[in-house]
Amino acid sequence: MIEARGIHKSFGTLEVLKGIDLNVRPGLVTTIVGPSGAGKTTLLQVLGTLMAPDSGSVLFDGTDVTALPDTRLSRFRNLNIGFVFQFHRLLPEFTLLENVAMPALIAGVKPREAFAKASSLLKRLGLEGRDSHRPSELSGGECQRAAVARALINDPKAVFADEPSGSLDSHNRAELHRLFFDLRDSDGMTFVIVTHDEGLAADSDIVVRMADGRIVAVDESIAIS
Repeated sequence: MIEARGIHKSFGTLEVLKGIDLNVRPGLVTTIVGPSGAGKTTLLQVLGTLMAPDSGSVLFDGTDVTALPDTRLSRFRNLNIGFVFQFHRLLPEFTLLENVAMPALIAGVKPREAFAKASSLLKRLGLEGRDSHRPSELSGGECQRAAVARALINDPKAVFADEPSGSLDSHNRAELHRLFFDLRDSDGMTFVIVTHDEGLAADSDIVVRMADGRIVAVDESIAIS
């Protein structure tokens, strides 16, 4: 699904990514692990089109996203990619329903359809009855589930997550991880997740190990043929 070739990225004189080649396969949970400063988040942002590489290319289902102009890239990102961050980034002045529906509204979906789908996703993710609540009225685990619902609203081809359970307690962390695998199994959803959680990495289909701006190993689950 995603092919990264020769990705380099520097910030000033600091070279963070040093020639990354990576294939992300569809319908799998891929985790990116490594010590702090290894370049994990920068790689995730490049793969997810949030950041342009200094050199190299990223192909997403055959589309060279690194060559797209900004307006087309924004449209592509909105329709094809979902994001979940360590802190949910829900807008505090909006209800959960409004937060989840927002990417669909931006994409031009009619409000009735966008809100109906958002409500259905909230129900599916265990947040039935929370539609009218604001983020401040919910637990951290509930907010992260809502963030996943928001990421799914436009039926993306892939969801990118950066330490999505890093701010959660052990119970909510386990619930969120289970949700990722349930969505993989039921919908064939593709996840690319940066994590320090060894348990999540151990359960994932592919583990990409980074150090000093390079990929040093790619481990595949024995369940993958």
